[in-house]
Amino acid sequence: MKKFDRAMQILLAGFCINLCMGILYAWSVFKQALVVDLGWSNADASMPYTVAVIAFSLSLLIAGVLQDRMGPRRILILGTTMVGIGMIVSSFATSPLVLVLTFGILTGCGIGFGYACLAPSAMKWFHPSKKGLVNGLIAAGFGLAAVYLAPLTSSLITSFGINTSFLILGVAVLLIALPLACTITNPPAGYQPQAPAGSESKAAAKPVDINWRSMLKTPQFYSLWLMFALASSAGLMVIGNITSIAAAQANITEAAYLVVILSIFNAGGRIAAGMLSDKIGGVKTLMLAFIMQGINMAMFASFQSDFTLMIGAALAGIGYGTLLAVFPSITADYYGLKNYGANYGVLYTAWGISGFIGPVVAAVAVDTTGTYALAYTICAAMMAVAVVLTFITKPVDAKALEKKLARA
Repeated sequence: MKKFDRAMQILLAGFCINLCMGILYAWSVFKQALVVDLGWSNADASMPYTVAVIAFSLSLLIAGVLQDRMGPRRILILGTTMVGIGMIVSSFATSPLVLVLTFGILTGCGIGFGYACLAPSAMKWFHPSKKGLVNGLIAAGFGLAAVYLAPLTSSLITSFGINTSFLILGVAVLLIALPLACTITNPPAGYQPQAPAGSESKAAAKPVDINWRSMLKTPQFYSLWLMFALASSAGLMVIGNITSIAAAQANITEAAYLVVILSIFNAGGRIAAGMLSDKIGGVKTLMLAFIMQGINMAMFASFQSDFTLMIGAALAGIGYGTLLAVFPSITADYYGLKNYGANYGVLYTAWGISGFIGPVVAAVAVDTTGTYALAYTICAAMMAVAVVLTFITKPVDAKALEKKLARA
């Protein structure tokens, strides 16, 4: 029971740390204040966020390698410290360049360093049959952050101004996330989590521990990478443009509620998809999500009312959230936990690429046609390709791969 309690403590701490590090999702509030209150251009106000997303994606790969070698605690402490200090130093920024360096690079890298450590540590404390649920709960913390951080940040800026708001949030991260980071560890050598009833068969099929170089020699990696890139591009296209879509299609100028709906169903989708993947498998769960998202994209142009846009936003949130819960589980299932940090870091580059594809698809569609209809069609086509890939993606044959690598 003591070990089980320790596992739950790790899971809860990871969830709460992600709630803090989801500060990235509050940037739209900061951006508005920079433009309205300080007179920055939209491009200048967007650049720190863009750089933070790139830094997040790249640093997650580096941190994944480091945490595999050094364990999660030191890397996580470094990450949460960087996030807090980055926010605090951002409070002194007076130009776009300084904010790019403080928030974009320092905070962005800190988020990547922190995010990389939470799922692998938590998964090692729980039985393999719970990978999906564990990943879903850890990822849900990051997704839920926008629900409270957006209104909190807005209130802080109204009361204290943008500079002091950066300072307050940075101090809060150091006071809350940093102590929690000190509690995150891998289980002791020889630790065996208790198997839930009926999970013995799944536990028996343990994968070999494959490093990222060997992973790149498997066709499954490229299939997973392409699915991740295509599906997250569609999700990010909607997430990044939902308020503009509401204005264009339904003449709704105050659409902040759609952002909240997206965030809630994004987080809920991560938990639900994680649980479902434990029951039916990761690839089957992805297939269902891809089909749902593809239909949603094909119909999105017809959503021209509050109600239909709420449904569309909710489905887009579920579809996107599924990715962040299921792809980590599949990575652990196919390639093992020993090198999980590096392996998932390499796979996560697909998300980094999608951060460019989604906005570009939306921008090109609006610039060339004046509407988002073309963007929806492109996204629906990408989801169709992803569905096809689920039918040809099979689990890695660990023994065959070992023999192949040995011959090489």
